[in-house]
Amino acid sequence: MAGKWKTGFACVALLAATGCADMSDKQRSTAIGAGAGALGGAAIGSFAGSAGWGALIGAGVGAAGGLAVGQSRENERRAYQRGVETGRSQQ
Repeated sequence: MAGKWKTGFACVALLAATGCADMSDKQRSTAIGAGAGALGGAAIGSFAGSAGWGALIGAGVGAAGGLAVGQSRENERRAYQRGVETGRSQQ
């Protein structure tokens, strides 16, 4: 039984690693947030008696948080690039 879990985990990890290869940073942050939220929500929901609803709610909240983080990082990168371009034009 332990061998099946290890194989299943390895397959999921491989799919997650290759599935995110051509995603933007914002998309990757959203997906990671949704996955982490689903895991956390399922864990908390299992104590309340409904792991499925907990995972669903957690995935939504995690995706929203991941999207916000991704958008913030994208805005920081754009501001940095504007600063670099402004500095180059002033030389």
